[in-house]
Amino acid sequence: MTTDLPSISVVIPVRDDARELEVCLALLAEQSHPPLEVVVVDNGSTDDSAVVAHAAGARVVTEPRPGIPHAAATGYDAARGEVIARLDADSRPGPDWVAQVAAALADDGVDAVTGPGRFYDVPWPLRGLAGLVYLGAYFVLTWLALANTPLWGSSMGLRRTAWERVSPLVHRDDDVHDDMDLAFVLGPRARVRYLRTLRVGVSGRSLVGTQQLRRRMARAVTTLRLNWTVSPPWERWQHRLR
Repeated sequence: MTTDLPSISVVIPVRDDARELEVCLALLAEQSHPPLEVVVVDNGSTDDSAVVAHAAGARVVTEPRPGIPHAAATGYDAARGEVIARLDADSRPGPDWVAQVAAALADDGVDAVTGPGRFYDVPWPLRGLAGLVYLGAYFVLTWLALANTPLWGSSMGLRRTAWERVSPLVHRDDDVHDDMDLAFVLGPRARVRYLRTLRVGVSGRSLVGTQQLRRRMARAVTTLRLNWTVSPPWERWQHRLR
């Protein structure tokens, strides 16, 4: 375990989500351990997302190719910190979120870290259940498919050297879940830590509508197909258990 905290670049992909981004950036400005930089990747926004980012002091990187896989990877490529942390525009991190990412990855034995979320705009009687069912299912089922702890893009961080190792392997041109895809290419032996305290608020809009659900399921199938072609789950578990 090292004594000094690594420098942190926070990457936020955004497309037409200026109001949520404004809240996220305001919360990052209040962190107990300030990041080295905040990199906002403008993925072809037609609203004032880039203006909001500039006003908050973020470094804005433009990625014209549509899709989060392109936007997230471009942000990771541009990051200057020793650790690349990731939030989404609708993420609402607590005041020690950056400090927790830094502390976890100050351990040389950890490659990446991730945490859970809570839906801040779901009616309160359903809020806890929605988080448990939706995110709980994601973490458990993806863990079985990966033979490793999955990453969740709304609250995660990874060592920049780990990103540089797998950057050529991620599927930037396919309609995949970029966080799941990144966890796949990191491999079953990557040292990924799940922190319950790395919890962020997120919008529940991803739960609304059958079209949204179909799109997310199609992305999951594509992510699994592409990565299982390279390394099927039984091989991944063999590597993990060794």
